[in-house]
Amino acid sequence: MSNQPHALTRAEWEEIGTIDANRQSWGIEEGEDFAEFAAANIYAAKFDFHSGSPGYVGDLYMLQGDTLTGDPPFLLTRDKLGKLVIAD
Repeated sequence: MSNQPHALTRAEWEEIGTIDANRQSWGIEEGEDFAEFAAANIYAAKFDFHSGSPGYVGDLYMLQGDTLTGDPPFLLTRDKLGKLVIAD
């Protein structure tokens, strides 16, 4: 177990790109390659998250655009079915 960040794979970028809210937040049109756009415009890290108490255990993705606006980064986790979702 490591709490160090990991780089995202192309497959992970593609999965993140299937979430409409992510595409809309960066203005990615249908048919545009989210993974290609992200490589040049989004900072991201994946963590193998393990809660110190009862709670979430699994993938945690943090995404930050290349402009610091004061808005928090996107946090993505997996739901009980393993689907990637924006964390509440």
